[in-house]
Amino acid sequence: MEIDFQLNDARSRRIVVAMSGGVDSSVVAALAVRTGAEVIGVTLQLYDHGEATSRPGACCAGRDIRDARAVCDRLGIAHYVVDHESAFRASVVDRFADEYLAGRTPIPCVQCNTGPKFTDLLRLSRELGADCLATGHYVRRVEGPTGAELHRGADPARDQSYFLFATTQGQLDYCRFPLGSLPKARVRELAAEHGLLVAAKPDSQDICFVPDGDYAGLVRRLRPDADTAGEIVDLAGRPLGRHRGLIHFTVGQRRGLEIGGTPEPLYVVRLEADTRRVVVGPRRALAVDAALLEGINWIGGDHRGPLTAKVRSMAKPVPARLDGDRLLFDHPEYGVAPGQAAVLYADDRVLGGGWIAATEAAALAA
Repeated sequence: MEIDFQLNDARSRRIVVAMSGGVDSSVVAALAVRTGAEVIGVTLQLYDHGEATSRPGACCAGRDIRDARAVCDRLGIAHYVVDHESAFRASVVDRFADEYLAGRTPIPCVQCNTGPKFTDLLRLSRELGADCLATGHYVRRVEGPTGAELHRGADPARDQSYFLFATTQGQLDYCRFPLGSLPKARVRELAAEHGLLVAAKPDSQDICFVPDGDYAGLVRRLRPDADTAGEIVDLAGRPLGRHRGLIHFTVGQRRGLEIGGTPEPLYVVRLEADTRRVVVGPRRALAVDAALLEGINWIGGDHRGPLTAKVRSMAKPVPARLDGDRLLFDHPEYGVAPGQAAVLYADDRVLGGGWIAATEAAALAA
């Protein structure tokens, strides 16, 4: 099996592989070696080697750095570790905490991909004289009539295109994603075929710096005032109860409200950071007709044809259209949370997307 890295005469080329210590990036390194190119593995140390890095599911530190180094030794390639802890803390972790305090639902993986993993690794790759930067993301880079295009991964269960909507055209021109056409099972088989010790290693968590899933606990440690209590109110502003802090809630959430005696189930409709109020209502109150986007990024220029939009990483793309910075849904959409991303597609192609700044309630939400 040969993977095309889309390089002219790979034998005289140099490939830098972003290595997290997991099975995906390790297989990318093995496939790169098979092209005959000179291959260099680079790992960014994103946070310290203490408590967080010893837990299962963490990445880019501790044991994972050792695993990446062992894979590079097995493949006979150079491996470099770059201390990026301070930049990661400022650009990803601190922003994660601040977004929760502002009543938004953050996606740190996008910030990491477009910050440390692409911008900084890409710069380092160029400094090393590499012809491309290869990563283990499950997306496809397709040469279109006007240049490189970003497409969904072939395996819907592994597709990571939602997290790469902010990729610039320059980054896409330089990066390669050799796993985009493969299912995860085949990637593990390739790891075993190459004798890589990480072949059966569990996948890292979506948010690698919160491996135990306790988001509120992390935010509380970073921002001690995050647990300021407040009211839970209905759509008319009538108090229904109290909460322990906005960091424990997100739009669309049903559990954890601890409010009984209501005629129908209640959901979090919005979070008001200025008043510390959690506003709840019936499911129909979650319906929105439109979302206001900010920081819109287009990959390959504006697209004027039909498109679909994905407003959560696990959601299905739905028909929509863009009018300036307003994303208009063909049908009411539920659980659209400020702070998340709206990623735009034309069939399998990623057109770009933007950050959800606010939403407009649908008429049926009244």
